[in-house]
Amino acid sequence: MYLIGMFSKINRITTKTLRHYDEIGLLKPGFVDQETGYRYYTSDQLFRLHRIMAYKQLGLTLEEIAGVLDDPGRMTLFLQMKRRELEAEIQTNQRRLQEIASLLGLIEEEQKMDYSVVVKELPEVIAASMRTTVPGYDTYFEIVPKMGDEMRRQGAVCREPAYCFTIYHDGEYREHDIDVEICEAVTQACPDSDMVRYKTIEGYPRAACVLHKGPYSTLGQAYASVFKWIEDNGYRPAGLPRESYIDGIWNRESEDEWLTEVQVPLEDADR
Repeated sequence: MYLIGMFSKINRITTKTLRHYDEIGLLKPGFVDQETGYRYYTSDQLFRLHRIMAYKQLGLTLEEIAGVLDDPGRMTLFLQMKRRELEAEIQTNQRRLQEIASLLGLIEEEQKMDYSVVVKELPEVIAASMRTTVPGYDTYFEIVPKMGDEMRRQGAVCREPAYCFTIYHDGEYREHDIDVEICEAVTQACPDSDMVRYKTIEGYPRAACVLHKGPYSTLGQAYASVFKWIEDNGYRPAGLPRESYIDGIWNRESEDEWLTEVQVPLEDADR
């Protein structure tokens, strides 16, 4: 048998802790000398103490340990529950790590991206037009080819150089439920259909334009830059913003190579 002092040294645990375990009934001494009050522990109690220490390292409270320590069945169920909790926590943290990595990537790309604003004219054009509300940018890959098929059926001839653009009727950048008008400049109008109509899109003498290289999901950076430039330079939007698609899925394998120009018509802020 071991005196409490020796037992504490063997297990690298304080005598204060052992006394507390005794008080709450978690680990009582094997023998207590009634005359001296000395506590003695047996070597068999080493296993019980090690289990207590192991469960504490897993994050269990003393109350939780006391409830399952002498019931292997309950301990098994309890540990299985803890494992599921930890697995769920790991998945949550992995998602957070992925989100952090994505944000860091966006920050790095934003730092690399040169959002130099150029002011230029947007010409008046005749355009094939399809207005719709889309849930997100990915929907473009489904509806634009259908629009192209309808234009070919109508006999439309695209203008050269090509001017494919989208007008945003929300008046601002949005990621979901976007009110868009997809336009393709053509040489002349064709008869309308339920899907595609032909109209003259007005021109503007001035528009603030920035180039964005990369996926459409990061276009918000370009919009933030151009609208800040507009405010800082004494302008305000004179019309709805547009996106002109220069390079995309039709001629570039990687979305990192897609090139889009954000165009915002301008007028003086004091008008």
